[in-house]
Amino acid sequence: MTAAVAPLARPVARPELLSLLGRTPVVRVTAGLPYPHPGFWAKLEGLAAGGMKARPAVSMLLDARERGVLRPGAPVVESTSGTLGLGLAFAGQALGHPVVLVGDGELEPSMRRLLRAHGVRLEIVDRPAVRGGWQAARLARLRELLAELPGAYWPDQYNNPGNSAGYASLAAELAVQLDHLDVLVCSVGTGGHSAGIIGPLRRHWPRLRLIGVDATGSTIFGQPARPRLMRGLGSSIHPRNVHYDAFDEVHWVGPAEAVDSCRRLASESFVSGGWSTGAAARVAAWAARVHPGAVVATVFPDGPHRYLGTVYDDDFAAAHGLDLAAAATRPMEIPHPRATEATGWARCTRVTDPLKTAPPAGRTP
Repeated sequence: MTAAVAPLARPVARPELLSLLGRTPVVRVTAGLPYPHPGFWAKLEGLAAGGMKARPAVSMLLDARERGVLRPGAPVVESTSGTLGLGLAFAGQALGHPVVLVGDGELEPSMRRLLRAHGVRLEIVDRPAVRGGWQAARLARLRELLAELPGAYWPDQYNNPGNSAGYASLAAELAVQLDHLDVLVCSVGTGGHSAGIIGPLRRHWPRLRLIGVDATGSTIFGQPARPRLMRGLGSSIHPRNVHYDAFDEVHWVGPAEAVDSCRRLASESFVSGGWSTGAAARVAAWAARVHPGAVVATVFPDGPHRYLGTVYDDDFAAAHGLDLAAAATRPMEIPHPRATEATGWARCTRVTDPLKTAPPAGRTP
């Protein structure tokens, strides 16, 4: 039986923090990933206070307050692999709400310390669920917390429209920072930032192509769910914030490709990040090569500091069998998400909602 949660103190709101939201720069990236390419633009969300997900965190809490489902000073409870947790820590301080986060055994010690330093109460589940892995285990503990904390609010980042709405400012910034855009590459986890920026950007550039970047072992786009080494992109569930109809194609990227890209970015462009950044950068460089003359942009969700003991650690790479010399340099083409299981970099130009699409004849999901 889980011990009851002690009452939470109501923090003093610091609305002046909201002035720190967004306004992140873009940079031209020409690092070989792994081959030379014409270059692409990267939006450096890791330089924002609270990280990229401070935008949707503030959006979801303000929307909940407006709808009356989040009372002043009431606790906010959410499941996180880290990035949204940092954003909610920011939003909680700015708006005056205590924040309780449910992480798991794979949450990095540095991120645990950082979240607690920002005043978060952190709960850690110690084993993955039989079905749904760590994500399902976190959600199960979250539901217990909702019953234990009177008036607690769960933003439900996977299905909350306020998640996507929070990225309107990111889209507006890109529209000002870039004169033109042909291809947008977005990593996909909850589906929030791709859904939130593609609509506004297509109103500026109607022929804009959207490429989704998922993790191998993720079920978002119809692949089978498997244990995943990478954090921050991919999912063991099907988030309803993913706008499947908006994507022109999807790529699955493996951890060796993401690590190789992160390290090349760090050594050749100085800017880098974690799993999502490495995966998105590799696909953006590929898109710049195969679409000559096209203007390509992507979003780097965070910086490298959280990943010093994983992505940038040779011992970690060796322990997990990551052979960077064998990392794929181009995607394998598959005709349908269920045609074959992607174990490394793969690409598919058929994008469908797996909950609405039957598997091809003779195949099982």
